[in-house]
Amino acid sequence: MNKPRANEIDLLRFLAALAVVLFHYAFRGYAAHSSSLPYPLLEPVAKYGRYGVDLFFLISGFVILMTASGGSLKHFVVSRIVRLYPAYWVCCTLTFLVLILFGIGKPTVVQYLLNMTMLSGFDVMQKVAPVSLMDGSYWSLVVEMRFYAFVVVVLLLRQMHRAEFWLTGWLVAIILFELARIDHLREVLIVDYAAYFIGGAMMYQIWSRGRSMLRIGVILGSWGLSLYEACMMLPKFETATRTVMDRGVVIGLITACFIMMYLVATKKTSWVGRRNWMLLGALTYPLYLVHQAIGYVIFNHLYPGSNPHLLLWGTVALMMAIAYLVNVQVEKRYAGAFKRQLNDGWASLQTLIVPAR
Repeated sequence: MNKPRANEIDLLRFLAALAVVLFHYAFRGYAAHSSSLPYPLLEPVAKYGRYGVDLFFLISGFVILMTASGGSLKHFVVSRIVRLYPAYWVCCTLTFLVLILFGIGKPTVVQYLLNMTMLSGFDVMQKVAPVSLMDGSYWSLVVEMRFYAFVVVVLLLRQMHRAEFWLTGWLVAIILFELARIDHLREVLIVDYAAYFIGGAMMYQIWSRGRSMLRIGVILGSWGLSLYEACMMLPKFETATRTVMDRGVVIGLITACFIMMYLVATKKTSWVGRRNWMLLGALTYPLYLVHQAIGYVIFNHLYPGSNPHLLLWGTVALMMAIAYLVNVQVEKRYAGAFKRQLNDGWASLQTLIVPAR
């Protein structure tokens, strides 16, 4: 019997990914001198597409708690590896090859190999072997994996049935650290983005168990914290990109993300979920992984010799086509076999750690 799922989340994922793609293509690339293609027609709107990543994190909180809700560490770890790595290995390799052949700053083999671990962005790895990310979009994977580490700790402690206690404690800890202006545990607590994971996870609790004062209170606290952190980060972003962001629009977008997910959590969007959005949801992850660096290479080689509208939208279509091929030819084709190998490896590891009597 299939577990119930919120199908409308697939649509939200795709819209978040498309917002990020347009943010990079129509604003960030040109502003950061990574792309030669300006797109003033869309730039005033596209610059707010950066908050598509925040929606990703909110959705991740919901979905990851759903995945871990059974309390099985094995199921959680195996499902995350199967979900993340195959598409990532292919997209990272494709990006490496394109940058080697056509890019300006040539990546090294060492950089490629370290990036393939998906761990190169962590502070510890940077101290041991400092390399840059193969694609700038990979930064969010580091944030995601920090959240996964939190979930793993809860699973190891066999505390998933008390997830609300841990989520509430996490939120309170961040608020206290911000009030005390303590910075040395900022990365560990994921201070800048934890509000989205916490809020999304609590929305899953509402979706699966119903509303309560605690759940609603933590969601409201997460929303408030997310607005605070977003506004605190704005000056640095504005300076780096030489733009001005409307605080009202930023607050409105983040609030809209929370409202949309709350409507999902309270099953007010089931009319959307009745449609099958799985194809769009399947495109999201490979599209996010493959679009940025390769898109910039295309722009730098073909602009100004090509029509900017055809170039931008043609590249978007090409990235979606590549994402589709990665999903069909890699994720769907090899996920089953990869999962079986990981399960066998887990069983072998358990046998070594706890020998049969």
